[in-house]
Amino acid sequence: MANVCNVEYEDDIFEDENLNSFISFPAEVQYAIEQVLPSTDPLDRPDFNAVDYINTLFPNEQSLSNIDDVIGRMKLKIRQLDDEIRTVIRGQTNVGCDGKEALEDAQKSIQQLFARIKDIKDKAEKSEQMVKEITRDIKQLDHAKRHLTASITTLNHLHILVEGVDTLQNLLHKRQYGEIANLLQGVMNVLDHFQKYLSISQIGNLADKVQKIRSELAQQITADFHNAFTGPTSKTFLPNQQLAEACLVVSILDPKVKSDLLKWFVDLQLIEYTHIFQENQDAAWLDKIDRRYSWLKKHLIEFEEKFGCMFPPDWELSERIAVEFCNITRKDLSKIMASRTQEIDVRLLLFAIQRTTNFEVLLGKRFNGVTLEGMEKTSLTNRKKEIVATPNTNPFEEVESTNPFAEDMEKEMTEKKELVETESNVMKIKLNPFQGYISRCFEPHLNIYVESQDKNLSQLMDRFVEDMQNINATRPEVHGASVLPSCADLFVFYKKCLVQCTQLSTGDPMLSLMATFQKYLREYAVRILQNNLPKIGPASSLTSSAGIIQNFQSLLKEGEVTRFTSSEQCRICSILITAEYCLETIQQLEDKLKEKVDPTLSNQINLSSEQDIFHGVIANCIQLLVQDLEAACEPALTAMSKIQWASVETVGDQSSYVTAITSHLRQTLPLLRDHLSSSRKYFTQFCVKFVNSFIPKFINHLFKCKPISPIGAEQLLLDTHMLKTVLLDLPSLGSQIVRKAPASYTKIVVKGMTKAEMILKVVMAPYEIAQGFVDNYIKLLPESDCAEFQKVLDMKGLKRSEQNTMTEIFRTRLPIGIATGLTADATVGNSISATNSSPEHESSRIKRLEKLIKKRL
Repeated sequence: MANVCNVEYEDDIFEDENLNSFISFPAEVQYAIEQVLPSTDPLDRPDFNAVDYINTLFPNEQSLSNIDDVIGRMKLKIRQLDDEIRTVIRGQTNVGCDGKEALEDAQKSIQQLFARIKDIKDKAEKSEQMVKEITRDIKQLDHAKRHLTASITTLNHLHILVEGVDTLQNLLHKRQYGEIANLLQGVMNVLDHFQKYLSISQIGNLADKVQKIRSELAQQITADFHNAFTGPTSKTFLPNQQLAEACLVVSILDPKVKSDLLKWFVDLQLIEYTHIFQENQDAAWLDKIDRRYSWLKKHLIEFEEKFGCMFPPDWELSERIAVEFCNITRKDLSKIMASRTQEIDVRLLLFAIQRTTNFEVLLGKRFNGVTLEGMEKTSLTNRKKEIVATPNTNPFEEVESTNPFAEDMEKEMTEKKELVETESNVMKIKLNPFQGYISRCFEPHLNIYVESQDKNLSQLMDRFVEDMQNINATRPEVHGASVLPSCADLFVFYKKCLVQCTQLSTGDPMLSLMATFQKYLREYAVRILQNNLPKIGPASSLTSSAGIIQNFQSLLKEGEVTRFTSSEQCRICSILITAEYCLETIQQLEDKLKEKVDPTLSNQINLSSEQDIFHGVIANCIQLLVQDLEAACEPALTAMSKIQWASVETVGDQSSYVTAITSHLRQTLPLLRDHLSSSRKYFTQFCVKFVNSFIPKFINHLFKCKPISPIGAEQLLLDTHMLKTVLLDLPSLGSQIVRKAPASYTKIVVKGMTKAEMILKVVMAPYEIAQGFVDNYIKLLPESDCAEFQKVLDMKGLKRSEQNTMTEIFRTRLPIGIATGLTADATVGNSISATNSSPEHESSRIKRLEKLIKKRL
């Protein structure tokens, strides 16, 4: 071993050829080496290349002069590495020897530790055994003590039970109910401890005796109450202590005993009521419904004064009488109304409902409703309407408002806060459990109410029609467009009906009322709005925009120009903004209906079809205004098509027809914008529809201008550009505040008028080279067709033979031009070049025209 440790390594050991071979380690080993011995030396890289490394040291021939220095550094580095290797190897040899000795010492220590642990374990087992022997007697004593305590407790309970049974039997015969009430509950509690010992005969006998005593008490107390209230001395009976204590005993007995006794007693109290208000009695009808509720108020006052102190407060006897009164009243009213339906009118029905709901509010203030079945299961969601809509005044009083369905924000916030407090602590808000307890019997007859509202709405609609006729007859001149007053009146009436019906029922009658609302919304849209739109002619029909267009066309064919007066335009705008108001209010009405109706029926609330009708009215109004403005521009367009454009010799200012069109636009647009100031979006729609209709018509009149000389085409191009400028500013025309037109509107105008300009540029282009002309046409008007191409040829005034040649070329070139964008065909390129090489006077003419347009602008 010493020889190994003292081995001397010579410098020539690394000259062994076997060590000169490159050693390659796996990737994992190489990664571990880099983590332990990080190095940036190229010699340590796994992909070391000796040639590349030498080339790095000696990049050129001049660097070879330093080869001796480099070799010297390398040898020095080799010696340093040899010293490090030798030191490490010697250190590892010594470490191996030391490690073996340390391992032997560790094995000896483990053996000693194992022996000590085994000794401790043996001593612990002996200690545990010793503790068990010491505590054996203590456990036995503790077990005996526990059983002895249980035995003593059981004996005491048994003693109490035996004595209690004997005492109860004695007290039963003496009717000492106060002492029985105190003792019976204790006996029942003691008997519960013996439930698992009932199999023992003595215990079973005692349990049977207790049950027998309870039965005898129930029979005896029931008999005492019957004798007291229905016996011979019942008329002179006064409350006494004995029956008051008997009530305490009844509370301890079987719950059925208490429920039977209470039912008998409540029925006894209401015998007089059922007799007085029998179906065949005059007092039973709805017009005397107040007498029913007055009878209960009087009876409860007398009952509480005479018997209130005799019954326990937790029996809630007054409330039980009131609840049974409500049940009897609801059944009686349902029966009598079913048999006398023909005698019920809306006034009588509403009178009865109002008195009944007022009475239910009174009951809600007086009682908590704890005796009502299922009250503890009533959810806050179902009671939310009762919290908000509890009537403190006349529930049928009309509430006037500018917007009948707009909720006051402060009120909404208060109600939301109130609901949050309710959900966190139910007792903070007093609910009315009697809401609808009687009044729901009127629900099957609410069709009378709905029919009455239908009749009232019909009369209201007739009054609206008459008012509109009077306004049109007596006030032909209107100085401003506004929402028709009848619209607000209609929705105020709707709100009144909705409030009434909500307090009457939130079920099917609400759906019937919605159907009535829908009926008269449609009628209002037709009779009040659509039928009062100005008539274009004596036989015009405003049911569709097609009818309007046909009527206009028929009039224009006759050479007439029918225009609306300023008052008629104002009336159209008033009807438009009224229809818009109706749209918004109908949405609010639908939301209110969904909020008030029973949640199971909310999905049946839908007023979208009525909204569509008012959308149609708005579209009709806009179409009328568009057609009216088009009619004003029509003579100017006709005049344009009649000008002899072939004889135009010079390009001047804009033509008279452009001036006429601009004048009509400047006269009409400010007036309509003022009338529709509150409906800006519909004014924008009007502008969009007008340019969508006017620009194609303008282009059609351009096609009628034939033949056109190049100078004439230049004048038309100037006119078109001027008209395009006016149309781009149309939404702000004549306004002191200039607003940028919507991007969608600008896009329509630019696209349409650009097409007109391209048509005129094609007309101005030379046609001597047929292929070049066709290709230029396709380039300027890529979406054109053969019909438009033929019209352009007519505008140029070409001969029929020339047109036929051009048309044939167009038909063959059009698909290729569209598919390839006029870039793939060499012929197309040649023809374009030919077109571009047109005479100089044509190019200069277009440039002069552009300068003239800029000068005019």
